[in-house]
Amino acid sequence: MQTTKGEKVLRFPRLDTILMVEKFIQKNDGEFKKKALWEKLPKKMMYQTYCLIIDYLLYSRKISIDSERKIGWIFYPKNETEVSSKRYLFWRPT
Repeated sequence: MQTTKGEKVLRFPRLDTILMVEKFIQKNDGEFKKKALWEKLPKKMMYQTYCLIIDYLLYSRKISIDSERKIGWIFYPKNETEVSSKRYLFWRPT
């Protein structure tokens, strides 16, 4: 299996690992850059697995990366219809 960047995936993350990363990002919203966030996680994992989780969360529009490269949580189901109507908030690959 390959990622969207064409890299081979060695390990797929388990659901509990994805949920752990989600909760950590929610608690530390906008405080850490990608590598610093990985180093601060409560449970260690391979960096490639972590990157796969970050790619998934970006693709599912649960997180965003600001101009300072800090990761923030943006998924709030109550506000989803309002946010999803604002197309300028989402990055589209070209």
